[in-house]
Amino acid sequence: MRRSRPLLNLLSPPSVGLLGAPLNKGQPHLGVEQGPSLIRGVGIVEQLQRRGCQVQDFGDLEFESFPDDITEGGAKNPRSVGSATLRLSQEVQRIKRAGLMALVLGGDHSLSLGSVHGHSAVMGDLSVVWVDAHADINTPLSSGTGNMHGQPVGLLLRELQDKVPPLPGLSWLTPCLWAKNLLYIGLRDVDPGEHFILKNLGVKFFSMSDVDRMGINRVLEETCDHLLRSQKPLHLSFDVDALDPSETPATGTPVRGGLSLREGLTITEALHETGETRTRTRRDHLC
Repeated sequence: MRRSRPLLNLLSPPSVGLLGAPLNKGQPHLGVEQGPSLIRGVGIVEQLQRRGCQVQDFGDLEFESFPDDITEGGAKNPRSVGSATLRLSQEVQRIKRAGLMALVLGGDHSLSLGSVHGHSAVMGDLSVVWVDAHADINTPLSSGTGNMHGQPVGLLLRELQDKVPPLPGLSWLTPCLWAKNLLYIGLRDVDPGEHFILKNLGVKFFSMSDVDRMGINRVLEETCDHLLRSQKPLHLSFDVDALDPSETPATGTPVRGGLSLREGLTITEALHETGETRTRTRRDHLC
């Protein structure tokens, strides 16, 4: 995959709707809720503007507190996560209807319940590229921890709908993603139950072993071929733990042997070059 010009010279810079989702109830660590403000603090708006993007900053969402939220049906804090992600879905829908590319800053990765749902509610079926050390495809019945940051894909997949028990706070969520339209890059810490789901549903994925063996450019060539066949709007969900901990030490779920910073940037550049990316989610897990 050759690039002879800077990325943003290839396509007109998008108009971006920036939204913070300081959600931390999908996992046990404090600090993840600081992600949006810290990312803004290092100048993400100014950097986007210097590259020609028109940026509308919608600020950070405020989420309702549920002090008595408990584990139910294999999911911890379902009311908190459900309420927050419903709010996020509604805001992403508002951004998309304004004709903007939504850039969501997290927050733990359970927020993707809202970002993917909101994007799909406006655009219909999506192709989702999930860049992550983990598959996040557990269901409440397969999860060993009950942490909902490990379950968003499992709750979003249509094929797993009958494997998910009713959860308080999440009755609004209708599965909106087909397994054939899901692709992973960077997997290296996958639970046995998740591996079974991936294989059983035929989900396309590139583990870190694949990235090492094939090289990131070959992985992206196959990724883009896969996306072009589906001809669906693209949603990129990028978890910072996809990168090696030497690149992003401020994550609560570090797994050694991850992507380099250059490989991570190459992924975002290649997907931008397809011209299909319309919503991105970053989960910046700080502790």
